[in-house]
Amino acid sequence: MGRPSPTDPPEIPIAEDRGRPYVMPPSRRPDPITRHVVLFVLTFLTATLVGAQFYASFATGAGTSSTLPSLSAQLLHGMWYSAGVLLILGTHEFGHYFACRYYGIDASLPYFIPIWLGPFFTPGTLGAVIRIRQPIPTKRQFFDVGIAGPIAGFVVLVPVLFLGMSLSNVVTLPADFVGYDFGEPLLFKLIAWLFFGKLAVGQTVNLHPAGWAAWFGLLATALNLCPISQLDGGHISYAVFGRISSTITLIVVACLIGLTIYSMAFLHSGAYLVWTLLVLVMLRIMGRHHPRTPDENEPLDTPRLLLAGFAIVMMILCFTPVPTSIVGR
Repeated sequence: MGRPSPTDPPEIPIAEDRGRPYVMPPSRRPDPITRHVVLFVLTFLTATLVGAQFYASFATGAGTSSTLPSLSAQLLHGMWYSAGVLLILGTHEFGHYFACRYYGIDASLPYFIPIWLGPFFTPGTLGAVIRIRQPIPTKRQFFDVGIAGPIAGFVVLVPVLFLGMSLSNVVTLPADFVGYDFGEPLLFKLIAWLFFGKLAVGQTVNLHPAGWAAWFGLLATALNLCPISQLDGGHISYAVFGRISSTITLIVVACLIGLTIYSMAFLHSGAYLVWTLLVLVMLRIMGRHHPRTPDENEPLDTPRLLLAGFAIVMMILCFTPVPTSIVGR
């Protein structure tokens, strides 16, 4: 499919909900490259600041030592985290971008989103997004664009996780330890076991900043694969199930709300609160229905159905019910 002129109308009918189009019209002009570069640099800086905090924790044995490395050493080694997390997230978004380019769909380069709140715990970035500026005409194209990102990111994530685990070590926490407890996805547990075996009571993996990059990559992959509206998992869900995906969206959102309430009430963790609020805002703006295509009732071919099954496996391997909680109080 050739790239349409920015002034040409969409070539397919656009389904509407209450008079509003499901999809954005084509952009009249590309975004300036400077905007993408500035956001990337800012995100690298904020992620490096967070990585410096991770290295300080790693160098002191998760707080078991009081000897802090110098600030320059913290920032230098913090780049293990920023480079790793941006590599994972960037590869994810470029997976979407190149899938769009393959089909001639008008899409922007990735926009990285920086965040840093000083001493308050943040990942240094809220991820990255691309803008798709025109309707996607078929379910197969929706599927391919949706799944390309998670698969590309996962292919990079696994070696980063192996690298991070190889640079990590095991420490024994004091009995009066107070701090954060980070949930371990299944893939994280498996690779940690390969390196360190079964840990004794009171022991924990003292994770290197590169390992933290992989941990956040696992979490981001699981969240993106949730079959909700226009997330990556929502594209996959619509391509496989058609309009039933709208009901699946409601069920998954209800589970997210329940998980958020449970973790806050019983585990003193608000880890899913921000994500659940963002999902609810997205549903308020975009609605629960996925953009429709003329071939809505046509089934996917077998290779794509197998890839959909692999997407479920990826989500299970990357998911953790409680990403963070406070222990020792």
